[in-house]
Amino acid sequence: MSTVDTSDPKAAQAHARSMAGTRVEAMPFVPAAEAPVLPHGVEPADMLWAETVAAGGYTAKILARGARLRLTDLHGEACASMLAFSAERPSERLNVADTLKVQWNAYLGAGKLLLSDMGRVMFSILEDTAQTHDAFCGASNAASNARRYGDGDNWGDHPNARDRFKLAVAKFGLGARDIHPCINWFKGVRVEPDGQTTLQAGPFIPARQVTLRVEADVIVTFANCPHVLDPRSDYTVTPLGVAAWRGPATPTDDPIRNATPEGLRAFLNLEDHLRR
Repeated sequence: MSTVDTSDPKAAQAHARSMAGTRVEAMPFVPAAEAPVLPHGVEPADMLWAETVAAGGYTAKILARGARLRLTDLHGEACASMLAFSAERPSERLNVADTLKVQWNAYLGAGKLLLSDMGRVMFSILEDTAQTHDAFCGASNAASNARRYGDGDNWGDHPNARDRFKLAVAKFGLGARDIHPCINWFKGVRVEPDGQTTLQAGPFIPARQVTLRVEADVIVTFANCPHVLDPRSDYTVTPLGVAAWRGPATPTDDPIRNATPEGLRAFLNLEDHLRR
């Protein structure tokens, strides 16, 4: 098996440059317009983000109001744990409890909103072909992964979502205390009549998708690690597709905006904040 000697700076430089254009299964595409597959009807110039997140990987991005964000469960076993913060003032962030309470609904899907802890809308869910999501259980951690897989270290074979979030938020000057309860896309949790939780773990059919409309400038982060309740002894998770593109801000006659009094209030709270 041949190896490359990079002990010499010039050899290292030559090797690094020779890798230009290399493509692997999990990687970001820069610029996003050069992704091999673009969302239907989206012009390359409108692409903002295109990335395949590895099993056990993480990613983060700042997205502007009006952007569309699509997550794809490429092979049927992704678990996209999500945190979000206001890009203007990261002390405002996604509040999962309020997202459920304000909408009188425990299960996320098309037509629902994601709300901040200031009562403002952050995202609208435009499309959902998965219908298996979790807003109850939060992220896996080093201890839960160690119990299940034997280790849960960030640099080991079984990284956990919480530690992946630490790496993601650090890129924006945030730390462990900023890691709040997350949403887990593509793994469903149902609450039974007796209060017990049931995990819908999969495997599912490939290429299920969730498309979000970004309602305010946000920092959004994802960790793609097995769900904390996944009972399987193998570290079971597959790559996650992420794509974002430019779009118009939500009009005042938008059906999701006006669907409920509570949802409309969340939009009005945001619009009042932006009226400066």
